[in-house]
Amino acid sequence: MAEEKDVKLFAEFAPVTTEEWDAVINVDLKGADYEKKLVWKPLEGFSVRPYYRAEDMKNLEHLQYLPGQFPYVRSNNTNSNAWLVRQDILVEDVKAANAKALDILMKGVDSLGFVFNSCNELTAAELDTLLAGISVVAVEVNFVCCCKSRNLTQLFIAKMKKDGVNLAQVRGSINYSPLRNLTLSGAWCADEAAAFANTKVMIEEAAALPRFKVLSVDGSVFHNSGSTSVQELAFALAMGNEYLAKLTDLGACATSVAKAIRFNFSVSSNYFMEIAKFRAARMLWAKVLTEYGVSECDAKASIHAETSRWNQTVYDPYVNMLRGTTEAMSAAIAGVDSLTVVPFDAAYRNTTEFSDRIARNAQLLLKEESHFDQVVDPSAGSYYIETLTASIAKAAWALFQEVEEKGGYVAAFTAGFVQSAIKATAQKRDMNIATRRDTVLGTNQYPNFTEVVEADVTLEAITRAEATKGAVAESLVPYRGAMAFEALRYKTDKSGKEPKAFMLTIGALAMRRARAQFACNFFACAGLRTIDHNGYASVEEGVNAALEAKADVVVICSSDDEYATYAPEAYEMLKGKAIFVVAGAPACEEELKAKGITNFISVKSNVLETLKGYQTQLGI
Repeated sequence: MAEEKDVKLFAEFAPVTTEEWDAVINVDLKGADYEKKLVWKPLEGFSVRPYYRAEDMKNLEHLQYLPGQFPYVRSNNTNSNAWLVRQDILVEDVKAANAKALDILMKGVDSLGFVFNSCNELTAAELDTLLAGISVVAVEVNFVCCCKSRNLTQLFIAKMKKDGVNLAQVRGSINYSPLRNLTLSGAWCADEAAAFANTKVMIEEAAALPRFKVLSVDGSVFHNSGSTSVQELAFALAMGNEYLAKLTDLGACATSVAKAIRFNFSVSSNYFMEIAKFRAARMLWAKVLTEYGVSECDAKASIHAETSRWNQTVYDPYVNMLRGTTEAMSAAIAGVDSLTVVPFDAAYRNTTEFSDRIARNAQLLLKEESHFDQVVDPSAGSYYIETLTASIAKAAWALFQEVEEKGGYVAAFTAGFVQSAIKATAQKRDMNIATRRDTVLGTNQYPNFTEVVEADVTLEAITRAEATKGAVAESLVPYRGAMAFEALRYKTDKSGKEPKAFMLTIGALAMRRARAQFACNFFACAGLRTIDHNGYASVEEGVNAALEAKADVVVICSSDDEYATYAPEAYEMLKGKAIFVVAGAPACEEELKAKGITNFISVKSNVLETLKGYQTQLGI
C-alpha cells in the first residue's frame, strides 16, 4: 500500500517543455504573429499569456502563505469561506424599512444595508423604529448615508447601551466617507480639515464597537465610472492610505484607523480578473498597514463586494441576473467578507419583491447548493489566477505609488490625475462597446428583436450625467456601459415610428445567411424591426418583397463575389425608395461606391455611430 502512494500518475510519459508547446502552437498559427493572436492585452495594462505552467509560479512570493496567514492573500479565514449575504433596503419610511428587514431576515439574509438618500439626520426615535425586532448581535447592520451622518455613531451606541447589548458582539458599518463625497461631487462636505477631524472623532467613538466599521473606502465609485480593476484597486488603496496618513497626523492610532475601515468594491464581469483583484487587495492593504506599524494580526482588510452597476442594462434586463450570478461567484471564490447582489432591475426602478428575491437567492444557491462557503480559497494553485493575482498586485502597486508621488489621493484628485486616468479608460471601454469588440448581451449584440422597453424606464435612467465642477475639482461620474446603445434604441421606441430593415438575401447560401444574421443583429440594436428571409431567387423578387413590406432600410446579403452584380442591380431597382445597405466589406467596395452605393456595414463598423447616422436619415 505504501508503494502505491508513491506512484506518480503519468510517470511513463515524457515531460513536454514550454518550448515544445509553443512550437506546436506556432505550427497551428501558420505564420501568424503569436503575440497578436494569442496574448491578451486587457485595459489593466499587462499581458496575459494563452496558458501558464508550473514554471511560471517559481517567482511568485505570495504562494508561500496559507489561508488566514499574513498578508492574507488567500483569505482572512482559516477554516471556512463563509461570507455574509447582504441585501440593501432603501429607507424612505423607517417603519416600512423595518418591516422589509424583518421579512428578508427570514429568507436567508444575515447582513442588512439601510440606504438613506436623504441627508436628514436620523433621530433616536426613528432608529428605534428602524431596528425594532432586529437582533444586532445575530445579523450585521449597515448604514449607507451621506457625509452628514457623522452623529449616527453616537446615536447607534446610545441605543445599544439602552437595549443592554454587548457592544463587543455588534457587527456592521456606517459608510462615512468624506473622500467618496469629494470624488463624486468635487467638493468637501464642509472643508478638508473638518472632514478629517470629524472622521477622527467617529473612529474614537466607535472604539466601543470593536467589530463595527465607521469609515468607508469606496472603490466602487471608480469601477462604476469606467475604471479598470487595477485602477479601482490602486485608487482605493490611495484613498485608504490618505485616511491613515491624515488621521495619524492628527494623533489617531494607526491600528484604530485600520480597524475602522471597510473597503467597498464592485465586481465586474471579468471573472478570473476579479478573483485575482480581491486576493491582491488583501495582500496590498496588509503591505500598506505594516508601513504604519500595524501588527500583522490587525492588518486584515474588511471587504464588502457589490455586483457591478456599470454592467447592468435596461434592455433585456433579465440578462442582469446572469451577470450578477457570475460576478457573485468571483467575489465568493475570492473570499470577500460580505456581498450584495444588485437586483436585475436596479438600473431603472425601485427594486421589486421578485427582483430582490432573485438577487438574494443567487447567493443562497452558491452557498447551499454549490457549497462555495465550504472551501477556503478554492482558486489557490491555479496557474492562471495566481499569475493574475501577482500581475494585478504589481500594476496596482505601481499606480498607487504614482498617486503617492503626487502627494496622495487628495492632491492627485485635485490635480485631475484620478479623473483623467479613469476618463481615458472609460473612453476605451465605450469605444470597445460601440465597435462591439466587447459584447453587452442583449444591447449591442444579440438584442431581443421583439422587445419593447419597460414602462418603468425613463430618459433619465439611460442618460449619462455630466461631471460636476466642484470647489475642489471635477467629479467622477458613475454611468453604465450600455447607456449609449440604450439611448439609441429608446429614441427609436419613443419616436412613434416603426422603421423596418429588410434583408434582401440572395446568392451563396452560407454567406447570405451569415450576413443576414449579422445585419439583423446590427439594426435591431437601434430598435429597427428586422425582416429576414431564407433567400430570393432573383434581385427583382427581393426588391419587390422589400417594397411590398414598406421597408425603410434594405440590406443586401450575399457573397463578396456576387455583390459586384447583385448590389448595383438592387440599388437601381429601389430608386431611392429605401436606404440601401451592403452587408460586408467586399473587395469591390470602391466600384460599388462609384455607382452611388455608399452604405456598408461590417464587423469593422462603429455600430453606435453608424446606427445614429441611419436614425438621422430616417428622421428619428
